[in-house]
Amino acid sequence: MDEIELYIPEGIIESLPPDSDDTKQDMGKAIQGWERELNAALTVEDDEEAVSTVVDHIQHFETRWEEYDGYVVELRAWGQSPIYAMAWRDLHAAVIQQIYDHEDLADRIDRERHARIFQDGIRPGGGS
Repeated sequence: MDEIELYIPEGIIESLPPDSDDTKQDMGKAIQGWERELNAALTVEDDEEAVSTVVDHIQHFETRWEEYDGYVVELRAWGQSPIYAMAWRDLHAAVIQQIYDHEDLADRIDRERHARIFQDGIRPGGGS
């Protein structure tokens, strides 16, 4: 399987204030680290284990996305600019999309996520 190549979408960079060089560098470092971790996961011989690790990362990114989305609301309530929280939130969403866009990973990710739902004993469409 080809390596995952992550990037910061130009729209996120453009949304940041001109004096945001530190944030841009932090985002670049984060992208490099996430890319390294995801690609390390893809090198294991067991495909199921690899996809499981990728799904773990996606769930972490979703959690972080939700946290940053909450910060946006909170910052606005306090009259502060939420631009940095919005940028990080959007970066996490973009990374999730980039992972799903990779080769045949989307189908494998969906199968793993559905398997986890059933392992947890939750049945879609099942009412009581």
